[in-house]
Amino acid sequence: MSEVTRTVVVGSVQLPRWLFRVFVELEGMYRDMVGRLVAYAVGNGVTSFVKLKALKYLELRSLYPQLPSHYAYTACQDASVRSKSFLKLRRRGLVRKDHPEVREVSIWLDDHLWRMSGLTSIELATHIGWVRVELEPHRQYWRYINTGWRLASEAKLRLDRRGRRLIIYLTFRKTVETYEPRDLVPVDVNENHVAVMIDQDVYLLETGFKDITLGYHYRRKAIQRKYDKLCGVKCKAKRRVLRKLREGERKADLRWKLANIIVRAAVERQSAIVLERLGKNPAKDMINHIKDAQLRHRIYQASFKGVQRAIEEKAREHGVPIIYVNPRNTSRMCPIHKAKIIYENGSRVGRCSRGGELWHREVVACHNLRLKASSHLGGEGDAQSPGGSSLDGSPMPLGSTATHEPTGIPKTLWTRWKSLGATNKNKHLGTNGLAVWWGCVGSV
Repeated sequence: MSEVTRTVVVGSVQLPRWLFRVFVELEGMYRDMVGRLVAYAVGNGVTSFVKLKALKYLELRSLYPQLPSHYAYTACQDASVRSKSFLKLRRRGLVRKDHPEVREVSIWLDDHLWRMSGLTSIELATHIGWVRVELEPHRQYWRYINTGWRLASEAKLRLDRRGRRLIIYLTFRKTVETYEPRDLVPVDVNENHVAVMIDQDVYLLETGFKDITLGYHYRRKAIQRKYDKLCGVKCKAKRRVLRKLREGERKADLRWKLANIIVRAAVERQSAIVLERLGKNPAKDMINHIKDAQLRHRIYQASFKGVQRAIEEKAREHGVPIIYVNPRNTSRMCPIHKAKIIYENGSRVGRCSRGGELWHREVVACHNLRLKASSHLGGEGDAQSPGGSSLDGSPMPLGSTATHEPTGIPKTLWTRWKSLGATNKNKHLGTNGLAVWWGCVGSV
């Protein structure tokens, strides 16, 4: 039994000018409080919210008597988090200034400062009293409302000056119980694709992270050369253009779609997901002996850990257990003969040095991950194929009963699997989840 937390961002309708000025004034007072508290906390080494509130609460109340008292509480919470982070970075020598600057703020709200008014409006406590603001709910908001998530007492508020509206950060919580797995779904994450084993079949989901990384790398280089020559290195116009690049957003979108597909497949089969146990910074270990600057950049941006984090978050939301195994030699050892697989000329298909059969690199990795995790299902750690049919040990290349070759699925297909299942033109894919979908991708 565990509790899962999710944040949903909901915008308000455009506010009247007089009402938006009220929130501008509120933000200014809140920013001033947080700035004072952060300066004091960093100067005196205070990182505890309770201690900071005890020392500065009366001073804040005397400075801003018109504000509801709980703004002093939430400002102390905000400042303690900022000061703790700054002091930690300063101990590591990663800061350039003695004190942090409070530039942008999101107003922290507790249960005394806000409340829902129905499902489409919110009431906020301000220095002029309670104010009601209409929201513009979207599909994600309604999905959390209608699927058993409960609204938490805390929230955050940010001003959108260009649209003259408020951005509300609502927190939803849900208690999830992890089930006992009946099978395993191994997942092998690589730079340009993710391999998933479903019912003894391995599917290779193309991600295209390599092309995205290189494309934005060359685009950034071209922008930097252009603006550095025209207006210098510290050009503000260059920074504005660079901020519009969407590399991070595109990669995050692919990661969450991948996680959604993999976790739904595991839920339908009541399976556990098997992942490699990576370190805190796996890319750093991979580039130790690599001198090519472009390849080093690609590995750093390959999202190995990011894909795993997305899978972990989605799995926690649906109560899917995750098993971590040692990734050592998962793509180098034959799962049948425990012998080394020999790859030649950079090929992804290698030959077992003992049995002679051919193995695709991602297929053998998924089989080995499954074998290492088999003990968690009550089987032996060296069992050949827990929960499924046995592997083919014949010396014939890509033998008849084993899945030595994966089914490749292009990015253009798997990123749209929800839309395909919902449209009339693709009813044959089914709308009841991944069970039908996985059965159809083999013909692609």
